[in-house]
Amino acid sequence: MTVATENRLVAQVRAASQPLTGDDTDYDPLLKHIGDARYVLIGEASHGTHEFYSERARITKRLIREMGFSAVAVEADWPDAYRINRYVRGVGDGATSIEALSGFTRFPIWMWRNADVLDFIGWLHDYNGSLPYGGTKAGFYGLDLYSLYGSMEAVLNYLDKVDPEAAKRARYRYSCFEHFGEDTQAYGYSASFGLSEPCQEEVVKQLVELQSKSGEYANRDGRIAEDEFFYAEQNARLVKNAEEYYRTMFQGRISSWNLRDSHMMETLDALVAHLDRHVPSTKVVVWAHNSHLGDARATEVGRMGEWNIGQLVRERHGGEACLVGFTTYTGTVTAADDWAEPPKRKKVNPALPGSYESLFHVTGMSRFLLNLRQGNTATDALREPRLERAIGVIYRPETERVSHYFDCHLSDQFDAIIHIDETRALEPLDHIAGFESAEPPETYPSGV
Repeated sequence: MTVATENRLVAQVRAASQPLTGDDTDYDPLLKHIGDARYVLIGEASHGTHEFYSERARITKRLIREMGFSAVAVEADWPDAYRINRYVRGVGDGATSIEALSGFTRFPIWMWRNADVLDFIGWLHDYNGSLPYGGTKAGFYGLDLYSLYGSMEAVLNYLDKVDPEAAKRARYRYSCFEHFGEDTQAYGYSASFGLSEPCQEEVVKQLVELQSKSGEYANRDGRIAEDEFFYAEQNARLVKNAEEYYRTMFQGRISSWNLRDSHMMETLDALVAHLDRHVPSTKVVVWAHNSHLGDARATEVGRMGEWNIGQLVRERHGGEACLVGFTTYTGTVTAADDWAEPPKRKKVNPALPGSYESLFHVTGMSRFLLNLRQGNTATDALREPRLERAIGVIYRPETERVSHYFDCHLSDQFDAIIHIDETRALEPLDHIAGFESAEPPETYPSGV
């Protein structure tokens, strides 16, 4: 692309974008575009950026207050998030918002145990509490599948209460995992390479038996019993899918990625179907990383065979879906050097030339919303492939081009994009040794 063409595109993006000023009306155009959509997927370009979490919460609050959305489904494990759900809906399990977050004990803890999530669930609890009797309360749910052992425990706890004999059978089936000491990767490795018998048959039988008792269990005590059964059934479904996921981990990235996002989509569909029983046409907000929510067909990984929730929601629900992504140019981020290592406050490199982030930086706008469905010259030009950055729970700036960038077609990937040029790391709730000193101050080494 010539310099003149690039300069013309910068001007077109600037003209088509709406500055974000922090005013209550910032997202009026976005809500107008969302209209009657039932599925609003709001992403993040990293798992450790304050502004992505806080702005996503601002949009979600308006969707709940003004447009009748009643579920927030997030990239978190089902049993951990369900503890929050009980809290925000006023049905126990945590006297305070910080206690409601106590289920998040595994890496990356900061992804949900942070100040921005704490603020949001406190708001959601208060909002639900202010509703008139019979009003539809908004819930908080997890879509992910990493909680193999936690979900088994939840199934057993449920059956202990409603059917002790069934609980005995479930314990026998789930005992297949016992000698792996809750090491899911050890199970996956052993089962993948024939070093032990897989537990696939046992977890499938358990799910089928539980589902066969739905009429008996779910109708014992009205809505509460129905919700408790659904919670247990989803945990049993998670165990089945997680067992398969850990067996596929050693067969390649694409197969395990697709299984994970298929599980999240299956959970989303099951959740909406469950909620529709009481409030037809449930509207749900989904929070996850851009890589899960931007339509995979518009990316290079999609061309390699990966799919994701964004693609699956669009394929199944068409115009009822709206996909919103975030980008940033530079700043700081909370991330680890490697898996299971403590998080650090890391400096985010300025975006690479030729990336969407770099293009947006050159507009000179510090924060803006760009509707990618306006049909103007800017959004048409943004269908041309460019680099896009993705930072997960790990950030390796020294290998950034290889480890954190991929080609995509932005206008096909999202319906709208929110760019915040300089962002800062989110604040973990837990004290983490060395977190504040993870990067040298800008005045290092002089200290001035």
